[in-house]
Amino acid sequence: MDFELTDTQVAFREMAAQFVDAEIVPHVRDWDRREEVDLGIVRKLGELGFLGLTLPEEYGGVEADMVSYALVIEELGRGDSSVRGIVSVSLGLVSKSIAAYGTEEQKRRWLPMLTSGEGLGCFALTEPDAGSDPGSLTTRARRDGEDWVITGQKMFITNGTWAKVALLFARTSDDGGRGITAFLVPTDSPGFTANTVHGKLGLRGQATAELVLDEVRVPDSARLGEVGKGLGIALGALTKGRISVAAGAVGVAQAALSVATRYAGERVQFGKPIAARQLVQELLADSAVEVEAARLLTLRAASLAERGVSRQELATASSMAKLHASETAVRVSNNALQVFGGYGFIDEYPVGKYVRDARVLTLYEGTSQVQKLIIGRALTGVDALI
Repeated sequence: MDFELTDTQVAFREMAAQFVDAEIVPHVRDWDRREEVDLGIVRKLGELGFLGLTLPEEYGGVEADMVSYALVIEELGRGDSSVRGIVSVSLGLVSKSIAAYGTEEQKRRWLPMLTSGEGLGCFALTEPDAGSDPGSLTTRARRDGEDWVITGQKMFITNGTWAKVALLFARTSDDGGRGITAFLVPTDSPGFTANTVHGKLGLRGQATAELVLDEVRVPDSARLGEVGKGLGIALGALTKGRISVAAGAVGVAQAALSVATRYAGERVQFGKPIAARQLVQELLADSAVEVEAARLLTLRAASLAERGVSRQELATASSMAKLHASETAVRVSNNALQVFGGYGFIDEYPVGKYVRDARVLTLYEGTSQVQKLIIGRALTGVDALI
């Protein structure tokens, strides 16, 4: 395997790093304290092409491979996981699904808006009683002439209060997972309400919402893909989406390692910088190895996605990357807080935010336990969910 990045991939990473250092890092603490990212950042993401990476140019996209995409997402995660989430969901889950399954009319209606940053998309799959088991969702769409009427509730929806379109999954029959259909629902539709979820441990700047749909009417032209094929669209999006979460987790872990290493060289105790203490070096060394391993797993999954391997091979690779990278972000940020000592416990320093933001990475887009089930099933051929 060639571990060298191409000149184009390096250029994407460097452009993202410069953007993060100039436009995100100076504002992270304020955004976190007021629990709201400045939405002006969305337009800037669009102007640089970060909301159109890997999409066709005719719809406002930017020619790039999955490795370049992962490198950009890592840098955004290094800066602020809340901003990273904007791109991961609007581009990674929504725009890419429209590009893959949408009609020409749907692509031309939604993709230029989403890629430019004029509007965002949200991925409305999770429900109060359907998280790790999306096949049991209860939001229902019933046919009424040429329209569909949707009623139900969604929970923990990233970009939910900011989005102009929701890629929403609803039950159109009682045939289990085969009874779910995908719809592109404008969020200004009558009966569509988005309520902000407050009091989150981390990702405070990110818009997380509860969505309530009360007899929301959409035309059949809003349906994405075939009737009853929605769960496959959702799971396919999440398979590649886990590469994005993994990349963002690597960014969080790298940021935590970098600030801890710098602080260890500056903090003096017993007459020497604490970096001279063996146990502090052990914390940093363990963290560095884990970050690099997580990065390589993530880039491997991105490379496999680009090569078009089988669905099972990609699902296993992306689950491995997401599992290891998210758990690494938790361990490395916790190690960094230990290096900072008491100062890590106050938000004058960034490490506490890394700890809080890292924790959710093991939960959404499939918990660590779900990733282990996916990997175990691939290894044994036995479905442990049954």
